[in-house]
Amino acid sequence: MTTKKIIMDGDPGHDDAIAIILAAARPELDIIGITTVSGNADIDNTTRNALKICDLVGLNDVIVSQGASKPLVRLRETAPSIHGDSGLDGPDLPEPSRSWSHEHGADTISRLAREAAEPVTLLATGPLTNVALALAKTPGIQANINEIVLMGGGTSGNWTPTAEFNIWADPEAARSVFESGIPITVMGLDITHQALATPEVIKQINSIDNNVAQVVGELLDFFTSTYQETFNFKSAPVHDVLTAAYCVAPELFTMQDVNIAVETKGEFTAGTTAVDLQGVTGRETNAKFGTELDVDGFWTLMINALKTY
Repeated sequence: MTTKKIIMDGDPGHDDAIAIILAAARPELDIIGITTVSGNADIDNTTRNALKICDLVGLNDVIVSQGASKPLVRLRETAPSIHGDSGLDGPDLPEPSRSWSHEHGADTISRLAREAAEPVTLLATGPLTNVALALAKTPGIQANINEIVLMGGGTSGNWTPTAEFNIWADPEAARSVFESGIPITVMGLDITHQALATPEVIKQINSIDNNVAQVVGELLDFFTSTYQETFNFKSAPVHDVLTAAYCVAPELFTMQDVNIAVETKGEFTAGTTAVDLQGVTGRETNAKFGTELDVDGFWTLMINALKTY
């Protein structure tokens, strides 16, 4: 079995946290670093949350580095209406057993990519600020990154009528990443809204007799309540988890080669991803875009992973 070395960059965040939990459970994935960015909550909270999840699943030797505290050029905004003030409201997790690295997250991405024996895979589940900074600060690092699998964008929005939160929070960073030439795989709202944590799914998770599964159940209970209140969704979509699932089981995903451009100037459309599904622009494809998910297969993968803890 080939092991894929991954760096996880995100803003935990309920779904980011569950993505880490899935990745840590799978022998196909070797998490060599976790970097954090401001997004779902401010940077201290997202970093603290990453460390709490590392403690929960035993990632004691994985470096956790705090990255960008604000977007490249815009004002920082967070999402307490979805994730609570801490960014990970719901379960009562102990305070972290260790502190984060003094190395900036963007520098950690660059260093780990350069030091790896073969190109790494980068899972990006928050605003793309750290990734953009790493690419800007380390010319040529593209050769050290096999693929970026990110959650962001789509053909509709969830933070504005046309923009998804992760891209909207730092569209300038997103644009530079999509223009980097690195192979990019995109889990946008089109596919993540298919990954719903239904009452039946949560019931299955709650029936698993270990602490990690119980925490995931509590995360999903809170996430469901805020999605019901904010978006009138009956069940919450576990967006970011699809990045880790894709790295383990790409056969669960239907993907389409497309060109994606990021709008940075629109008065009403900043942060929009212009996904050229019909090829009308003639622009060269720069991403694989998720369109359909084997929902049952995905939840079987997730539940089996939780049973290993």
